[in-house]
Amino acid sequence: MRKSLLSGAVVLFVFAFGIYVALNLGRELQPLPAAATHGFTLTNASPVAVEVGPAPSLWANLRENLHDPLGRLLMQLILVVSATRVCGRLARRVGQPAVIGEMLAGIILGPSLLGWIWPGAFHFLFPAPSLVTLRLLSRIGVCLFLFVVGMELDLGQLKQRAHAAVVVSQVSILCPFFLGVAVSLALFPGLAGARTTFLAFALFLGISMSITAFPVLARILDERALTRTSLGALAVACAAANDITAWCLLAFVVAIAKSSGLAAAVLSLGLLVLFVVTMVGWIKPRLPRWIAGVCDAVSTPSPGAMGAVLVFLLASALATDLMGIHALFGAFLAGVVMPAHGEFRDYLKVRLEHFSSVFLLPLFFAFIGLRTQIGLLTDPGSLLVCAELILVATLGKLGATTVTARLSGVGWIDAFALGAMMNTRGLVELIALNIGYDLGILSPQIFAMLVVMALVTTCLTGPLLALAEALRARRALAVSTAQPRHGRA
Repeated sequence: MRKSLLSGAVVLFVFAFGIYVALNLGRELQPLPAAATHGFTLTNASPVAVEVGPAPSLWANLRENLHDPLGRLLMQLILVVSATRVCGRLARRVGQPAVIGEMLAGIILGPSLLGWIWPGAFHFLFPAPSLVTLRLLSRIGVCLFLFVVGMELDLGQLKQRAHAAVVVSQVSILCPFFLGVAVSLALFPGLAGARTTFLAFALFLGISMSITAFPVLARILDERALTRTSLGALAVACAAANDITAWCLLAFVVAIAKSSGLAAAVLSLGLLVLFVVTMVGWIKPRLPRWIAGVCDAVSTPSPGAMGAVLVFLLASALATDLMGIHALFGAFLAGVVMPAHGEFRDYLKVRLEHFSSVFLLPLFFAFIGLRTQIGLLTDPGSLLVCAELILVATLGKLGATTVTARLSGVGWIDAFALGAMMNTRGLVELIALNIGYDLGILSPQIFAMLVVMALVTTCLTGPLLALAEALRARRALAVSTAQPRHGRA
């Protein structure tokens, strides 16, 4: 023991002494000027006196490091995650879903508020080139969250409600779509984009009225613990079918706006149907055996199993993204075909849900807010048109869904609650609106109006669901008090 300690001490002393000698020998050396370094070799090296300027200040170093892409990204992540968490908690305290606060956090940090009050700080914190990274991270977060939502979906309940889901979802698109096309007759002359046609504007306005925000709806159901209920399963099925149809219609309109023909939209729809049939009919029955083959036990997943599942999720998202629909539908479908039971599923759900909900998913809500400008509605005429759009969108979506669900055998209260959930537009609406704005279909003014419409209709979801719960509780109380009277009679 003593010999080993002595040997270690000798080795440390030798290396320390060598470092000391090297530092002393190089104390008087100076670097050559930049112009004199060309063709420099050790054979002609000679000491050169160089005038060294003062070292940069600490504040200058900090500013320089903040302009580094990594430093700026970390600063953006800190601001966005902190703001979305705080605003989400405040939204819950006032009875709104957390996604409303997260959306507003993005608007607060974006050009609508921060860019208006302090433009210099906004452009320093969120320069346009840096938003590309935030966009990619936010999309990954949505894919992870929808994968978890897909695992929560109980297909056994959906089989009992398949007819209602298809009928309700399609009627909830057609009715507001028709109203949007009708409203476009009055709005086109003054609010359409300068480079668009009436056909593209009318179809796009119809789509904006008929979209249901599937990610936002999934978050609301998750927060209210409704995902595994019969009503929640029906709402998720209707919203998923609604969004698939809406994205196909959006691809159709984009094809018209770009004058690229209709073949792309038809091809996307055909590929999507083939992909869904393959995933549900062929991959889903075989997936449990494949997962068990890459881990020792399904109840104790290994890193290899986790990696295989993530690769499967990303491949499914990539497939639907290449089809021209959206990557989030592939992620959701990958969750649907996962094994419905077992500790492996629970383990996977907890790991992915916590990471996506706390870190990545708020970036999605904040990024859309960063691209949205709401400070364009100033005159009373614009506010009146905005209010009319909100009224038409709510009546078309909420009314059509409620009546259709009731005719499909759903009770009035559940039908009303389903209509309130389908009236949630949120971020999917904002994504579609950004596409329309980029294509020149929407003017900045109508774009701002539709953004406000999306926020208001999403805010209405919480109060309308609370009203439905109150009506359900009142009916249950009336039934419970009527039963004893009937017994005594």
